[in-house]
Amino acid sequence: MKTIGLLGGMSWESTETYYRLINEGVKKALGGLHSAKIVIVSVDFEPIEKYLQTGDWGRISAELCGAAKNIQAAGADFMLICTNTMHKVAPDIEAAVDIPLLHIADAAAQALVKDEYSKVGLLGTAFTMEQDFYRGRLSRDFGLEVVIPNKEDRELVNDVIFQELCLGQVLSQSREEYARIAADLAAQGAQAIILGCTEIGMLLDQKDAPVPLYDTTVIHAAQAVSYALKG
Repeated sequence: MKTIGLLGGMSWESTETYYRLINEGVKKALGGLHSAKIVIVSVDFEPIEKYLQTGDWGRISAELCGAAKNIQAAGADFMLICTNTMHKVAPDIEAAVDIPLLHIADAAAQALVKDEYSKVGLLGTAFTMEQDFYRGRLSRDFGLEVVIPNKEDRELVNDVIFQELCLGQVLSQSREEYARIAADLAAQGAQAIILGCTEIGMLLDQKDAPVPLYDTTVIHAAQAVSYALKG
């Protein structure tokens, strides 16, 4: 079994979910008392979120590259960034370490392509929904047409993530708003919707949407289990 490296803390709520899902996956695959071999480096999200809001991606990159080097030094055979938004600096992290990085957008896109979807909705932070590092990767590398909410709804989705979900708050009113936005994406032709923030699965369930939801946390964790166990 390979040792999985998790770069977490952004937020710790979703990192906790990764840890549980990966261990459950290994136990299901191997049985008995088996659990996953995991190295976790969990950063303090407060200063990183401040850099995020000021657009200081250089500071974010330096912080996360340092954490990635610690993951490698601790013996991980490969690694995951336990957040969608921070994949903006994934190329920097890949350059900083010698172990493979399993990209969360690739994991989601591969699942969607396998299920023969071509037009998908995307929910996540404003950075993930609007910037090319994520949407462009889905389009260029996998041929997916990506639909996002309108500006007002993007702001709502983003605010709920940072002001509620990252603080562990799950509010019924926000669930209703997310369900409405998911229905709007489906009305625009989205055949499925990517939950492109690792906390959204805390809020939105399949019963809340008219089309299939692809939870990136679940998909990414399952990919880690498969990669760790393959020969």
